[in-house]
Amino acid sequence: MFAAVAAQAETHPGQAALVREVARDTGKSPAALNKLLDGAKKQQSIIDAMNRPAEGKQWKDYRPIFLTEERIAAGAEFYRTHRQLLDTIGRKYGVPPEYIVAIVGVETFYGRNTGKYKVLDALTTLAFYYPKRAPFFRGELKTLLELPSNHLGGPLDTLTGSYAGAQGWGQFMPTSIREWGVDYDGDGRIDMKGSMGDIFASVANYFAQHGWETGGPVVARAQPDRRARAPDLPKNWKPVAPVEAFVADGFAPVQHLDPGRDAQLVRLDGPAGDEYWFTFQNFYVITTYNRSPMYALAVDQLAQEIRARVKGPNAR
Repeated sequence: MFAAVAAQAETHPGQAALVREVARDTGKSPAALNKLLDGAKKQQSIIDAMNRPAEGKQWKDYRPIFLTEERIAAGAEFYRTHRQLLDTIGRKYGVPPEYIVAIVGVETFYGRNTGKYKVLDALTTLAFYYPKRAPFFRGELKTLLELPSNHLGGPLDTLTGSYAGAQGWGQFMPTSIREWGVDYDGDGRIDMKGSMGDIFASVANYFAQHGWETGGPVVARAQPDRRARAPDLPKNWKPVAPVEAFVADGFAPVQHLDPGRDAQLVRLDGPAGDEYWFTFQNFYVITTYNRSPMYALAVDQLAQEIRARVKGPNAR
């Protein structure tokens, strides 16, 4: 039935094959799919942005981007404004509200900057013109084309987001919307820009489904001694050994930790030199949102600052 789809000349290399797959898997009109993709534009500025991410900086330069007084104060006020909803959702999913706020704060400055690029342009550019990560972005473009309309915040060709194609206050990619987006307010739509309930619950659900440990630690400083050797960069930030194993290698915690709790160890270039941190399951969960350990540490530190402003420095 779909074998003859897209016999016309392609606007983008690989478009015809993608249209065939989406039409086969969803029954959507090949003509309508081609019309959408024909209207998508390759944007060189998107490729340029992909080649200079903030995560390419050192921690000493990365941290000041997100741990500003303005962002902390705005986060505390945002939490106060939405406290009842945030606390309710936090209890439902077992995720501290300050981490939901911090994700929204790091990603979009509490909704102020959700991205200026058309999502369709971004994903088309990266799927068809960015070989380095084309398979990932082709999958995201396919998912975007397959999403039902009630999972989108408007007509597909009008959606805007980041240069990577992420949408909404929490910057969800299409597969994240499909897998972990939540219609919290029960209006039949997953609205990642206009519904605070949907935004907060989607972030919390993402964390919960990726293994957030309610009440568990995120990070703790480690102090190296003369025996310590800088750790190798791991493939991911899953905990790999108990704290006591790292202590035996010369890294002592600067606060009380359960010596049997599994951890990972990260070294970052801080303003005063090397910083070493024990990282735990909840740190790993944050890195599934963004793989950079600097991102996860920025989220944690912003969350702690916001919590201190709202609940006091000694709040539990």
